[in-house]
Amino acid sequence: MNTVKENMLKYEKLYNKYATLDKDAIRLEPYEEDIRPNYYRDIDRIIHSSSYTRYMDKTQVFSLNDNDNISKRMVHVQLVSKIARTIGRALSLNEDLIEAIALGHDLGHTPFGHVGEKILNEISLKHNEGYFNHNVQSVRELMVLEDNGLGKNICVQVLDGILCHNGELDLQEYKPKKKSVEDFLNDFNSCYTEKNYVTTLVPMTLEGCVVRISDIIGYLGRDIEDAEKIGMIKKEDIPENITKVLGNTNKDIVNTIILDLISNSLGKSYIKVSDKVFNAIKELKTFNYINIYNKCHTKEELDNFELMFNTLYEKLLDILYKEDKNHNIYTNYLNNMSEKYLKNTTKERIVIDYIAGMTDDYFIREYKNYQD
Repeated sequence: MNTVKENMLKYEKLYNKYATLDKDAIRLEPYEEDIRPNYYRDIDRIIHSSSYTRYMDKTQVFSLNDNDNISKRMVHVQLVSKIARTIGRALSLNEDLIEAIALGHDLGHTPFGHVGEKILNEISLKHNEGYFNHNVQSVRELMVLEDNGLGKNICVQVLDGILCHNGELDLQEYKPKKKSVEDFLNDFNSCYTEKNYVTTLVPMTLEGCVVRISDIIGYLGRDIEDAEKIGMIKKEDIPENITKVLGNTNKDIVNTIILDLISNSLGKSYIKVSDKVFNAIKELKTFNYINIYNKCHTKEELDNFELMFNTLYEKLLDILYKEDKNHNIYTNYLNNMSEKYLKNTTKERIVIDYIAGMTDDYFIREYKNYQD
C-alpha cells in the first residue's frame, strides 16, 4: 500500500517551495490512512457528500428563471475548480488541495443564493444564533452536518481554504497567513460572533489563495453571459475601458486574468495581478453590481423571498418546540441525525441548518406545506 501511495505522490517532486505537501495535512480527528493522498481523499469525501449533490438545484445569480442554459451553483463550482487547477498547475502548487477547496467552497450556500443568505443572516441574528455567512456554513456542513451530524473529518487546510474563500472581496495580492489548528478554529467561531470578521480572513495556504481569486474569475464573465441570455444586458454595454483590458467575452476575461496572474506570481510566495488588470476587475465588478446583481430581482420578488424565509423558519421552529414529528424536518432530517448533533444544537440552529441546506425547489415545496 505504501508503494502505491508513494506513486500517487510522486508529482510532489515538481512542486515549488511554497506548495503545501501531503505530509503537512492536519485532521481534527484520528483517521486510518489508505492509498489516497490526504487532499485527494478529501476530494472524494466532498463529491460524495449530500451537500455537494444539492449544488445542482441551487441558484447562482438568477432565481426562478425558466432558461435551462443559466448557470446553477454546480456549474460555478466546477468552473472555479477548473480555473484554480489551471493556475495551480502553472505555478506548481498542490492541485489536489486546490480542487478540494474549490469543490467545497459553496456547500453552505442557501437556496436562492446571496438573497437567501442575507435573509437567513437576519433571522439568525434575531434568534441569537450569530452571523450567518455561506462560507462559514460550508465549513459547518463538512465539520458538523455531513454523515448524519458526525462530520467528515476533512483536513484543516481544506476547511480553512473554504472558510477564507470570500469572492466578494477584492485584493490585488493574496499572501497566505501561517495558522495553527487553534487559529483556524478561532477564525471559524469568530465569524459567528464578530460583525464583518469574515472580511478579515486570509487563507493559510497559497492554494487557498488561488481558489479565492478563482472564485472571482469564475463568476465575473459567466454572470455577464447569463445576463445576456435573459436579455438583461448586451455585450456592448460593458465600458470600453474594461473590454480593452479584459476583453468582452467570458473566455477572454478568464484567459486574460489567468495569464496575468501567472506571469506576476510565478515562483513567488504570493499570488498577484498587475495594476491594470486589478483596476479592470474592480471596474467590471462594479458594472456587474449596478447592471446585474442589483437588478436581478424586483422589490416585489425580494419582499416575497423575505416573507417565505421568515414564514418557513417560524413554522419549522414551532414544529420543533411542539415536537410534532410528522413533518419533513423530522422524517427527512432530524430522524437521521446523530445524538451528538441533537444534543449540541439549539432548535433555532437546527432550523437554520435545515433551511440553509435546501435546494431552491425543496424550499418552495416546504414553504407551500406551511402557507396559511
